[in-house]
Amino acid sequence: MKLSFLGHSCFVVTINNKKILFDPFITYNELAKGIVSADTVEADYILVSHGHADHIADMVAIAQRTGAKVVSNWEIVEWAQKQGLTNVHPMNTGGAWDFGDFKVKCVSAIHSSGLPDGSYGGNPMGFIVTSQEGNFYYSGDTALTLDMQLVPRWASLNFAVFPIGDNFTMNVEDAAAAAEFVKVKQVVGVHYDTFGYIKIDAEKAKADFAASGATLHLVPIGGTIEL
Repeated sequence: MKLSFLGHSCFVVTINNKKILFDPFITYNELAKGIVSADTVEADYILVSHGHADHIADMVAIAQRTGAKVVSNWEIVEWAQKQGLTNVHPMNTGGAWDFGDFKVKCVSAIHSSGLPDGSYGGNPMGFIVTSQEGNFYYSGDTALTLDMQLVPRWASLNFAVFPIGDNFTMNVEDAAAAAEFVKVKQVVGVHYDTFGYIKIDAEKAKADFAASGATLHLVPIGGTIEL
């Protein structure tokens, strides 16, 4: 599987030649300017973990341009429909759905969720994505939670995607513990450096992960790795 990092918590994973875009926040990310553009991102599916603007700001525009199917919780899908989107699929925590090229199971995330217009954004979620090409877990914005120990019951993971910036989410230490909980050795770090609150020491973060027996990938914006 290939993962392309578009900044903050936005990334694309390609499975069976289908592009799954997660948490699209590009246009308003100063770190992404001149490197990637929401106007050219390709997507067949858009999975949104929660309603905060730094995860959903470009969802409507990209979905309208590409025709991608938006997958999220009930409240976010309802909101998306009010913005004129019709190719949508509502889910909620604990549920799963087979989209043909891959299957998604929604799991809990300990965070908050409100939409850009101030309306209720439903419960935040993480996603376990399984396919013939491999399996991965995106936790969404979350604290470290013992619920993560359930993830290996549902999938043997090739990699996981975790926030590591602290303040609003897990820090590096907690993300390393999360990797142990979900029994994964390859982790892609997201939700760091975008704002002053979530700046990290990248080299120390990678060293701390290595000390725990896992590898932390900090993919440059616009970069792609094979996992």
